[in-house]
Amino acid sequence: MSSYVNLTSPTVSAEWLHNNLNAENLVVLDGTINKPFDASQKQIPKARYFDIKNKFSDVSNSFPNAFPSAEQFQKEARNLGINTNSAIVITDDKGIYSSARVWWLFKAFGYNNVAVLNGGFPAWLKAGFPIETMKNYSGKTGNFVAQLQPKFMQFFNDVVKASKSKTHNIIDARSAARFNCLEAEPRAGLRMGNIPNSKNIPFKNLLNDDGLLKPKEELKTIFSKIINKDDDIIFSCGSGITACVLALGAEISGYKNMSVYDGSWTEWGSLVKE
Repeated sequence: MSSYVNLTSPTVSAEWLHNNLNAENLVVLDGTINKPFDASQKQIPKARYFDIKNKFSDVSNSFPNAFPSAEQFQKEARNLGINTNSAIVITDDKGIYSSARVWWLFKAFGYNNVAVLNGGFPAWLKAGFPIETMKNYSGKTGNFVAQLQPKFMQFFNDVVKASKSKTHNIIDARSAARFNCLEAEPRAGLRMGNIPNSKNIPFKNLLNDDGLLKPKEELKTIFSKIINKDDDIIFSCGSGITACVLALGAEISGYKNMSVYDGSWTEWGSLVKE
């Protein structure tokens, strides 16, 4: 094992992470959303908690998980000891869920030496690798630099234009039942519906029963039925989390012109009446 590692793929396996856990520049981030600190909880050794809700979202926004400023993201990333040469691997107690949002946030702020742990913490546990109790990060402050990449995130007015003019393929990651108004939204008071001219690829369609992403060729087949390689794409979901799972699968499949609708259906369904 080299003392420094470079991530060349959007995902890594539990085996790869185990073999490289002591690399000098490796940072493991726990991207599990809504995870309260609990010293009795187990985690991958040296993992640092990436608090999407409270540290890496604009909490002044009325909608959840709102995109933070570059200044906020840089400050909080530095507080986690992240440097300009860090190789960042993101884990998730749910498998692949909010970890993809963390991955996309780093890319949106110009950082590409980042990957998602395929299968998340469940895959690590299944492999029988070592664990430790949850700890707050108390190491050195990092020197991470955030460089906003504007095209990675789309906002309400952008999506209004894209929906009306059909300049982008808008792909919704919610379940087919929610997309087709057969099942109520889990957020209280939020109406059912979908963005006009949008299509549906439920994010769970990208995952096998074991929580791992499906093989690359299967992912390519899923996307090719809905979108072309040269299309401009906006991924959406309920609140901007699982849309990033689609972005992860699409990147593995070779798509380039991708963005995520930050407010997603929570914002659209609240601001646009039927």
